[in-house]
Amino acid sequence: MAAQKDVCDVIVIGAGIQGCFTAYHLAKHGKRVLLLEQFFLPHSRGSSHGQSRIIRRAYPEDFYTQMMDECYQTWAQLERETGTHLHRQTGLLLLGMKENQELKTIQGTLSRLGVKHQCLSSEELKQRFPNIRLARGEVGLLEESGGVLYASKALRALQDAIRQLGGKVCDGEKVMEIKPGLPIMVKTTSKSYQANSLVITAGPWTNRLLCPLGIKLPLQTQRINVCYWREKVPGSYGVSQAFPCFLHLDLSLAPHHIYGLPSGEYPGLMKVCYHHGNNADPEERDCPAHFSDIQDVQILSRFVRDHLPDLDPKPALVEHCMYTNTPDGHFILDRHPKYDNIVIGAGFSGHGFKLSPVVGKILYELSMKLTPSYDLTPFQISRFPDLGKAHL
Repeated sequence: MAAQKDVCDVIVIGAGIQGCFTAYHLAKHGKRVLLLEQFFLPHSRGSSHGQSRIIRRAYPEDFYTQMMDECYQTWAQLERETGTHLHRQTGLLLLGMKENQELKTIQGTLSRLGVKHQCLSSEELKQRFPNIRLARGEVGLLEESGGVLYASKALRALQDAIRQLGGKVCDGEKVMEIKPGLPIMVKTTSKSYQANSLVITAGPWTNRLLCPLGIKLPLQTQRINVCYWREKVPGSYGVSQAFPCFLHLDLSLAPHHIYGLPSGEYPGLMKVCYHHGNNADPEERDCPAHFSDIQDVQILSRFVRDHLPDLDPKPALVEHCMYTNTPDGHFILDRHPKYDNIVIGAGFSGHGFKLSPVVGKILYELSMKLTPSYDLTPFQISRFPDLGKAHL
């Protein structure tokens, strides 16, 4: 048996935004936490890199909108603690046809939960945002608290905060083996560690760690094209012109949402992306583009040409990111069905970054066997009936 001083309270595997916030909450509560990352930091192989993400309360589901109240508070607290500017309020503009059911549902959620928003007619949209070209019958919903999170800055701030709070961050250490038990043993390419609990937040590598532990989650890993489009007049879609983030909900254009953020991170370039990608192994993320990758960019080019006339409809820059999707688009926040001191945070489905302050808190609570602060029914592994005990 290892001496107790050699045993961490919790090991967290994966130093993306979810793992970082989990380790941050653990360290804040005085726990001995070790955060392991297979790549050297910073890196661009997963789902948390890049300069910007959208933050919003606008969701069809009450539970995400309710979680976002605490998320906004924690993001602001992290800004104060680290002296780092991590968030810019721009507003979020949702666009869709008047009869769009998702738009109606989101509007109902915001109204019910008292979130400030404005419903904008086609005429009001044209006055407020003349450089958006609308389809006939298109309306808008402006959520005032929406905005931009500075992703890479947030990761750096959290990793620094974890260290300052007494936690350890070890990068360039790939996990080779996990031995369940009490304590749990985790062997990396460098050395072996022991802990009372383990949290796995490994993004697209999650099932590689879970399969040897007898479980395979229904996760689909996708490579996403992150596209930037040149402004014909620099700044015309910028935050200085009060241009908001947007989310286009009209699925007659394409089977998945299209979203955009005002220009800022690259001068003169606006980020407009398709919320879907090509199935991809995370180890092969930088392989040549598949045909469906090219199709995704063509969908975006048509959208930019038809709706954002002051952008060049050919992408000036294409970067890549990984999504790890669940079948229903909701997260997995749960304990391993067989080992209750192994906690899993996975399947963030391209919308987890903004919610990471609360996700990290929940994973901290599960790892410490505390009562969770939120109802975790939507996030339980048991909602996937095909995942029977045969896997265990």
